[in-house]
Amino acid sequence: MTTSGGVGAAVDEMTRVLTPRVGADWGVRAGSLDWSCWATAAHVAHDLTAYAMQLAARPDDAYLPLDLVVRPGADPARLLRIVRGAGRLLSTAIDTAGPRARAWHWGPTDPAGFAALGMNEILVHTYDIAQGLGLDWLPPAGPARTVLTRLFPEAPAGDDPADALLRCTGRRGDTGPDWKLRAALG
Repeated sequence: MTTSGGVGAAVDEMTRVLTPRVGADWGVRAGSLDWSCWATAAHVAHDLTAYAMQLAARPDDAYLPLDLVVRPGADPARLLRIVRGAGRLLSTAIDTAGPRARAWHWGPTDPAGFAALGMNEILVHTYDIAQGLGLDWLPPAGPARTVLTRLFPEAPAGDDPADALLRCTGRRGDTGPDWKLRAALG
């Protein structure tokens, strides 16, 4: 479901998985990333906000010069609330844009493309943060398959879409020669 509901469900899953660990040290590395768990969650909030802004403003040739800055003193619980709020902003932008709306993401991208982009950020970075916090978690199969279908159409989903999504995003070795993220419409 590459809709606002898919974004909301992904944020709900991120919050469900990570809330029990808000007391942990989020200064540790997020999986294989160079970022900390805290910086990775702030990145998710930034991207969701940026996607919402793109859809709301509808630029047709470039990204808007916008950055979300999460104040360094924000604890992990507040950081997850910021992600939840950013997810709601993106969901609202998707719902109000209409299916024919287009905005820039390396080409003209429709609301369903921005929904898939948001879901991808949430699912993949929840995996990264979970790895850093010592949690055994994989993206749910249904949402992972949705993201693969829209953003990585050449990637073989097979029986394990979570593994395929993690491979496409560089978390499990080779990403494959043709597995490039494609949100923009042909």
